[in-house]
Amino acid sequence: MVTTFCVGKCIYKRLEASDCCFGVIIDRNKLQRLFNAFRMPLAIATALFIVIYIIMDISMDTPRNLTSLSGVAFLIIALFVFSQDPSRVKWRPVFWGLALQFLFALLILRWRFGLLAFKWLGERVYEFLSYTDKGSMFVFGEKYTDHFFAFKALTVVVFFSTTVSVLYYLGVMQFIICTIARFMASTLGTSPTESLNAAANIFIGHSEAPLLIKPFLPEMTKSELHAVLTGGFATIAGTVMAAYILINVPANHLLSASVMSAPAALAMSKLIYPETGRPITDPDKVYQMNKFQERNVIEAASNGASQSITLIANIAVNMIAFIAMLEFVNATLDWFGARVGLEPPEYERLTFQFLCSYIFWPIAAMMGVDVADCRKVAEMIGTKIFINELVAYTELSVYMANKQNLTWYEQKTQNMSSLIANGSDVTRWYYSGEDIVYADLNITLRKGILSDRSTVISTYALCGFSNISSLGIMLGALGALAPSRKTDVSTLVVSAMVTGNAACFLTACIAGLLYRGDV
Repeated sequence: MVTTFCVGKCIYKRLEASDCCFGVIIDRNKLQRLFNAFRMPLAIATALFIVIYIIMDISMDTPRNLTSLSGVAFLIIALFVFSQDPSRVKWRPVFWGLALQFLFALLILRWRFGLLAFKWLGERVYEFLSYTDKGSMFVFGEKYTDHFFAFKALTVVVFFSTTVSVLYYLGVMQFIICTIARFMASTLGTSPTESLNAAANIFIGHSEAPLLIKPFLPEMTKSELHAVLTGGFATIAGTVMAAYILINVPANHLLSASVMSAPAALAMSKLIYPETGRPITDPDKVYQMNKFQERNVIEAASNGASQSITLIANIAVNMIAFIAMLEFVNATLDWFGARVGLEPPEYERLTFQFLCSYIFWPIAAMMGVDVADCRKVAEMIGTKIFINELVAYTELSVYMANKQNLTWYEQKTQNMSSLIANGSDVTRWYYSGEDIVYADLNITLRKGILSDRSTVISTYALCGFSNISSLGIMLGALGALAPSRKTDVSTLVVSAMVTGNAACFLTACIAGLLYRGDV
């Protein structure tokens, strides 16, 4: 008996080689023994490579990126100091979680082929999602884009959910998730259950991923439960990612952030809540994922579309509720600010964003954000933590749209100035506070722009469900799946949310460390 991969209905079964029509036979025991034999030399070689690369390449080529190292050091030290049991921390998952992040970011941000490949992949994903427009136009009419978020950004969730459901029916998703889970479990030394959950969180939501490990939840250790919770907080679902791509968040960086945050979540969780027990789950049972229940592809596609209704409604009502709540909080703070003389134009308005811009400024600075943009990024970090990441990404899309608009305007005025005799120039834009004003067109770009570097780092930092509103969702989901562990989950959920944010910030620090200049 050997483990056989087979893409299709017999995926990840324990089969004889003759029973699988087009499998790839792999003896996992030999691979694991081989990896264990070379694990320490490989770890030393990887550490030396990373150190030498930082010294010889990053410090020489982009020395300003070294600021992001302070963020990495701060996060690791802070989580170690506040660890549940610092003396019991096992550094293998921490080291390899960081190493995998670094190597993956190196592939995307420093290797030209990797950069171009992910740009190409991001463009193809955007192109694939744009096929939703035909269905939206048929249902809502040709002017459906007049309500961009409701009828364009949210409707793409339907199409993506349908696609994922079909891929599950075909066995493709099971193959990908289990392959990633086995790789992380072998490399980081984490248990099969927490590894499978972390891998699943790359593609599906934080309340759906635990369904894959539901039978094992009652017997999991507290450290494993903490890792499951952290993995949900540190990543975003593929269906929600599709909506972010539609509001012009860089698709290539969203894709890489989702993958990088999975090992980061395990690393940070094992740092703050180290494993002191002995996981008892059998890997073969864990990786034997549930079979599909649909009888054909059509039923799978229909079920995927139907399942998206709840998600779309949840996104829509949360946006309405939290934006309204934010406006109320801002109006209240503004009223109190006016009572003590904090009124424009001498002072900035006292708002929730204003407070966050100072509270989270050090985090933005340590991640490597340009100093001029630190307060803006800090605002979005506060919005992500206390409201949700969708509102934060909506704010980021405003800065990106302004940058595109400003680029168009500068090209336009440059062409006009070249037509004017005697070398005279055309009046261009100027700052009014943080806003950018076009003098000749009487147009104002509210809140200004972000540099490309700050935009990329923000994309990674905001890529996670780690916000206060998700606490109830996670508590309710895991409490329903494992009622006997509800007390344990309630004691771990706040720590896991904080750790999930730390994992997102760590991913942003790695991105800032390796950023070279291409968005």
